Amino acid sequence: MTDASARKLTKDGWTVVEDDGFLHLVGPLWHRAAGKTGEYAIVAQAKHKNRRGFVQGGLLMTLADRSLGMAARAGSGATAVVTIQMDTHFIDAAKIGEILISRPRVVRSTRTLIFLNTELSADDRCIAMASGVFKIMKGPG
Repeated sequence: MTDASARKLTKDGWTVVEDDGFLHLVGPLWHRAAGKTGEYAIVAQAKHKNRRGFVQGGLLMTLADRSLGMAARAGSGATAVVTIQMDTHFIDAAKIGEILISRPRVVRSTRTLIFLNTELSADDRCIAMASGVFKIMKGPG
């Protein structure tokens, strides 16, 4: 990720989500407060490219899954949720260097399940759409 991208995100109110697991390898993942669920971003880097030189679809799915899960927790107040289904539709190719943004929203929440969707965008272009169902887990996260 370029220093310019990090400066732009920081200037626009984004902060890095600390994670020493999988996201540490593919991120960093950025977050900023917006509505009940927040917004999430990843800067597309050379390590994210596919054989054609565009952003690998798996990165888009990772951004969708993580942002939907974080939004499910934020929207429900649950300490832990797990993905039980996620559908992804790829709309356009994302380019290396672009800031990829996910803006999730809770569609419906029950006692045990949360239904959400998000649109992933780059420069106001829709890159992908995803919807997910998350199960609320009992006990600590």
